[in-house]
Amino acid sequence: MDNNLLSAIETNWYGFVASIFVFAILFLLARKRIGFGTRVLIGLGIGLIAGIFFQYFDLETKAISTFGSIYVSLIRMLVIPLVFVLVLNSISSLTNLEYLRKIGIKTFAWFLGTTGIASIIGLSVALLFNPGQGIQQDVPADFAAREIPTFSQVILDLVPSNPVNEAATGKVVPLLIFAIFLAVAIIKIGSKKPEAVKPVRDLIESLTLILHQVVKFIIRLTPYGVFALIAGITARYGWETLQELGSVIITSYVAMIIHFVLIFGGLVLLVAKVNPIRFFRKVYPTITVAFTTRSSYATLPVNLEVITKRLHVSPRIASFIAPLGASVNFNACGGIWPAIVSVFTAQVFGIDLNWTDYITLVLVSIISSIGVAGVPGPAVISTTVVLTALGLPLEGIAIVAGVEALIDMGRTAVNATGTAVTALLVANSEGEFDREAFNSNDDDDILLSTV
Repeated sequence: MDNNLLSAIETNWYGFVASIFVFAILFLLARKRIGFGTRVLIGLGIGLIAGIFFQYFDLETKAISTFGSIYVSLIRMLVIPLVFVLVLNSISSLTNLEYLRKIGIKTFAWFLGTTGIASIIGLSVALLFNPGQGIQQDVPADFAAREIPTFSQVILDLVPSNPVNEAATGKVVPLLIFAIFLAVAIIKIGSKKPEAVKPVRDLIESLTLILHQVVKFIIRLTPYGVFALIAGITARYGWETLQELGSVIITSYVAMIIHFVLIFGGLVLLVAKVNPIRFFRKVYPTITVAFTTRSSYATLPVNLEVITKRLHVSPRIASFIAPLGASVNFNACGGIWPAIVSVFTAQVFGIDLNWTDYITLVLVSIISSIGVAGVPGPAVISTTVVLTALGLPLEGIAIVAGVEALIDMGRTAVNATGTAVTALLVANSEGEFDREAFNSNDDDDILLSTV
């Protein structure tokens, strides 16, 4: 029988050596006090070059991808304890439940409102670019449309039945709801018997501090993880795939850039009244990690640090909105992507859409973005719901599947940035945004210079 370890070394040694060499360069840059953000961008650039090189010479990238997977796994390791402890800490620190209701309404209003706008942008750009025109694609033989969960099933999946099991299976939304129940109970009891809940409050505060330190440990690995992830993704896709569905990729990224610059930039400028360029510079660690990991949950620890340390939003606002946003804020997955795939599918299969269909598309996108909270693969489910509502063939999802991973990088970056925007807007309206600290140039490397 073949020695699996020996075989792996023989076929992946160049990927392993290349990774160690790049890691050594990034480590030396860190020792020379090169800024964290600069190191992340260097890792991104080297990963892109390495991926193109490996793909061109048809070299195995399993070793490099493994390093990227380790980085993502370490970040995901934090998600469940971080969501539970931080939500518990942020809400239990409140003394007024009316305040919780108020920020909750504002948060969902911004989440759903921006998703609706994203859907309109995706629809408009798709109609302008006509991504499905002239495309001849065969539907994969093994394609099977994902089943849309029933409304009652969605509700049941959101209600925690066994918090330990929810945590073990990675179900974030039920755990979040359980944490809210516990936090409200702490507030209620604390208003009458503060001494009874003081040990619990102290424990939660200690766990919060400890988890923040663990987050810093993991964030230090970001330049290395970004290199490995980008190299693996770039090497995986050849020019043939990009050429066949290039119009879908271009349409998607144009729509996402418009939403990113005009909507996010406009909101922070006109509503929060801060410099959007400064805002985007401060949140780029979130953008980079979201883009490379393709996971809102994996980006959550970094996004929390960015919102509190670089945007200077109060921890109790950030600790409430960031975990919620990772679960239910789908500007790109629930707004832009379903709109583009709908227009693409209609054009590929020669189906005409009218204004009634367009209105239905936007409304269903908003509603489905709520319904897929906590459901794995929200972009696929949201798109399935929208295509079904419009009476379009679900095979359209299979046709674009070849490039979805490339588009998902941008989608995740938009989703995570949207959560940071919402946190800033809500904090600003509640007087929990430190504008003077935000405008200071002294903190550009806060969180980052220490890692």
